[in-house]
Amino acid sequence: MSFSKIEWTEATWNPLTGCTKISTGCKHCYAEKMAKRLQAMKSPNYTNGFELTCHPHALDIPFSWKKPKMVFVNSMSDLFHEDVPESFIKKVFNIMNIASQHQYQVLTKRSEILLKMNPALRWNNNIWMGVSVETSYYKYRIDHLRQTDAKVKFISFEPLLHDIGDVDLSGIDWVIVGGESGPGARPIKKEWVTNIQQQCLDKNISFFFKQWGGVNKKKNGRLLDGKLWSQMPKLKLPIPALVPA
Repeated sequence: MSFSKIEWTEATWNPLTGCTKISTGCKHCYAEKMAKRLQAMKSPNYTNGFELTCHPHALDIPFSWKKPKMVFVNSMSDLFHEDVPESFIKKVFNIMNIASQHQYQVLTKRSEILLKMNPALRWNNNIWMGVSVETSYYKYRIDHLRQTDAKVKFISFEPLLHDIGDVDLSGIDWVIVGGESGPGARPIKKEWVTNIQQQCLDKNISFFFKQWGGVNKKKNGRLLDGKLWSQMPKLKLPIPALVPA
């Protein structure tokens, strides 16, 4: 576990690292760059660089946290990658269901696999499930997400690369929007952001604007019309933590 600088979470937990690129939003993957840096630093979990790697020794980490946390699961990978064994995905979900004092945020681009596995997974209230949608072409991922049994569903429009247009937000609890950052960052337009923002306001859906991005994301900041938008979904009824078997 590590404390996170990601604005919408508190910590990260990576029982899985590494990934492969499947869509246009992956072009400048921050996780790939970070993995190669950690590999050069001889970090044990990144011996394989950005090659997909399961870390069974990391599964029990949430049990060691004394205080409840908001946790981004697999910030350095995609839990529903096609090469991750279904048995491992179930183990991750088992930990999240048992260590239920924490809120877990799981994000995927592989919504087909998510939907396929949905019946085999147990969705306690503390497991938030999201999909990444970088252009309008990938809005089908939202339809897949909507069909799952996740109690809290969210969309990450990051990096937002084009105008999304109208979005069916039925059944969605939370929306994140952000521009791409770092070298070669592709531009984001304000009207793309405000289009999504207005749709969220109309539907009373929590809206979080993460950043404008760009080569210097700190300079560009995250103010939208002079205001920080950091809304979070309403938490469901808490579930008491269970003792691991």
